[in-house]
This record gives sequence, structure tokens and C-alpha cells, in this order.
Amino acid sequence: MSFSASVRTPQRQAEIAWFSALCGDDYEYLGVPDGQLRSSFDHCLKIVQQADQHGFQNILLPSGWIVGQDALSFAAATAPQTQQINQLVALRMGEVWPPMLARAIATVDHLSKGRLCLNIISSDMPGMKESNEVRYARSSEVIQILKALWITEGPLEWKGEHYQFSLPTCDPARPYQQNGGPLLYFGGISPLAQDLCAKHCDVFLMWPETEAQLQETMQGMAAKAATYGRKIDFGLRIHVIVRETEAEAIAAAKRLISKLDPDKGQEIRNRSMDSQSAGVLRQDELRAQSKDLFIEDHVWSGIGLARSGCGSAIVGTPDQVLAKLNRYLDMGMRSFILSGYPHLEECDLFARHVLPYLPTCRLNEVQGRLVSDPVTPLTTAPRI
Repeated sequence: MSFSASVRTPQRQAEIAWFSALCGDDYEYLGVPDGQLRSSFDHCLKIVQQADQHGFQNILLPSGWIVGQDALSFAAATAPQTQQINQLVALRMGEVWPPMLARAIATVDHLSKGRLCLNIISSDMPGMKESNEVRYARSSEVIQILKALWITEGPLEWKGEHYQFSLPTCDPARPYQQNGGPLLYFGGISPLAQDLCAKHCDVFLMWPETEAQLQETMQGMAAKAATYGRKIDFGLRIHVIVRETEAEAIAAAKRLISKLDPDKGQEIRNRSMDSQSAGVLRQDELRAQSKDLFIEDHVWSGIGLARSGCGSAIVGTPDQVLAKLNRYLDMGMRSFILSGYPHLEECDLFARHVLPYLPTCRLNEVQGRLVSDPVTPLTTAPRI
């Protein structure tokens, strides 16, 4: 089950990322707030630094509104406090005037010496409701402006549907990564979302579904990107619960939702701005059809009971979790954004039991965004 020739990075290596809970998404028991795990700068910094020390290549910094911190500001503050990890910053297109956004991104990229990546978001603005057509058209325009500002020397004249301006110079917006600026990651399965990614972005991120569904999505996206003369990489955003025995892993999954009140879980889901997106609804359908919340072997959908967005976890022993990730690698995936509850503890477990046995890389270096030598993978062969 592979179509590696269709992806942008043909090597059988992947960028392994963790997740920092900027938007209040950290629990011992899902849906039960814990003061020690609340979204604070100190707590989220600890997650980033721990992932950095363990050798993860990237970390997702999500964007929200009701609970949370500003992802780009957080990345600027934490970049000098990390050693090697990239930071994947979620940015909602249209929140900031594009020339100023380009300058802010370039500033953080220089602070991190090229360790910045961007997760493009096109969901509704806080307090607003707009059509898909408006949101994705605006996102497309913002991305094109950013790319133009990152490579243009001298003046730039822009006359678009959503933005019009005339700049005498683009120098303030030049990022550290000179060959096209930070990598752009994007997730969304609606036709407009997929078209936006195929045209403009570098990595298409998916949420957990069955292998057959993921394969179909990847094949469709590879074909769509090819119509624009492009190739893209593929990634998966998924949680993980790894324990020494399968029984212990399943028990940990059940324990995570053992104190969950269904109404509270629905409230948490609904406060997310993507709670009714096509990707979330598809995951809901899979969970409704599942047996004991498993949508397929070792993919458990219980997290979606109290979380919008990514709602499933790989659950199993180190060998079972590694085998599942290897199957995804063989399908052509080159990016995994992982997380677990609580994030610090699960980060330790995954780093100890699985991470050393995965063939790893940094996508921005593989794709030539930096002039430095590629990072040596932690290992050169999978464990099983």
C-alpha cells in the first residue's frame, strides 16, 4: 500500500512532531479541568522544551480563541529557549494585514534561525460567520501575498479581491529561509480546502480515518496537485497511547475518558471553530460505526468524545504503535503530528519506546529551504 512516487519527499523518512497545548487541551482525565495542566506559558514551554530535548523534529502550536495563547507570539518567545526543534505555528488567514503578517513571520523565522513552519488555517474569525468561498478565497490571496513578499526585492503592487496595496520595498519581510520562506502545512477535506492546498501549500495534513480512506485522500490530493504542476508531502495529525502491553494501553485509553460527562464533552467540542467542519463530521461518522470506539486495529476514537479536530489515537505496545506508523510511512506519509494526555508524560513514553526506531528528517531541509546540511536522522532503519 504505497504511492511514494507521488509525494514530494520520496525518501522513507518522516518528520516526527509533538503538540503543545496552547488552547487548553491538556488533561489527565479528558474533559476534567486540571489547574496544573491549564494553558499557561510556563506549562506549554515545558512541553516544547521536553519535545526538543527528546529529539522531536517539530512541534505544533495551535490557534484558538476562548482558551489559549497567541501562537506566533509564543513561538517568538520560545525560539531562543530551544535547541533544535522546529515550531509549526497555526495562523488563521486574514487576522493580520498581510504585509505586517509577512514581517512578523520573517522576524520569528530569524529568531529561530529557520526553525519556523506555518500551519495555514481558514476557519471563521472569532465572532464571525462567513461562507467557505469567502474564507478560502481570502486565504489563497494571503498566501500569495506572503510568498510574493518573501521573494520580491524592491516594490510590490497588489490589486486583489480582498487586499489592495502598493509597497515601496519588501525587504522587511525577507525570512531567514531564503528558498521560498517557511513550509506551509494545511489540513481540510472539503473541495475548496483541498484545492487551496494543492495550489499553494507544501504538506497536506489529515485527521485519523481508516487506512483505505487516508489512501484515497492522498491519491486524490496527489492528482490534484499534479494538475497545478506540483508535488506535496502528506502528514497525519493523531494522538498516541503507548504502553508496554496492549492491555495496559487499552486500560489507559479507557481511564482517559472514565470521568467524562457527555454533556461536558459536547460543550468542549462545540466551542472549537472547526467543530462542524467536514473532517470532524467524517470522524464522528467513523466513531458512530466503531466497535468499542476502535475505527480499525489500534486506532481508538474516544478522544473525539470531548475534542474537535483530531479525535483518535494509536493505542498499543511499542511494537504495535511502531508498526502502524510504518504502515503510514509505506503509504507515503512524511509528517506525523502526535500528542497524548497528559502531554508531558505521553511525550516521555513515546520518546522512550518508539521515537528512536523511526527514520526521521526535517521537511524544510529535505526540500531545500535551508542552506545548512541536512540533519542526520536519529536512526537509519525502523525497529520492525
